[in-house]
Amino acid sequence: MTVNGQFYEVYANPKRLLVEVLRDELGLTGTKRACDTASCGACTVILNGLTVKSCSVLAVQAQDAVITTVEGLAPGGRLSPLQQSFLDHGAYQCGFCTPGMLISATVLLQEKPNPNRREIQEGIHGNLCRCTGYNSIIRAISAAASGEQRQEGQ
Repeated sequence: MTVNGQFYEVYANPKRLLVEVLRDELGLTGTKRACDTASCGACTVILNGLTVKSCSVLAVQAQDAVITTVEGLAPGGRLSPLQQSFLDHGAYQCGFCTPGMLISATVLLQEKPNPNRREIQEGIHGNLCRCTGYNSIIRAISAAASGEQRQEGQ
């Protein structure tokens, strides 16, 4: 599989989940393992261009796949505009849901570069957050879509 632009040859038990391989074998711990029922979205990754919950995908199903995790959104350690917008707008609190939200929002903005509020809500549907109330997340995604940059002190 190719993960974040790097090829990996992984030998996994046929029952091993993709989230386990990403975290335990490849050390990509941004992908969170939480509910194990594909309900919370913390383990969301991009698999061949589509968002998937990696706790519901067997690692063997990802053979020859191209995968992007939250670590892949910041190549060279430079935050993407969406990640910077999450930071600028306080679109996180505990941060547990943030990787899944960022992945879902990334794909949303690729498909709909200028989404309205309803489209953003639909785009992050399936990603649960217990801390923020979603408003700051929606504002951050909207700001990233519009190219808005917050200034220091705002």
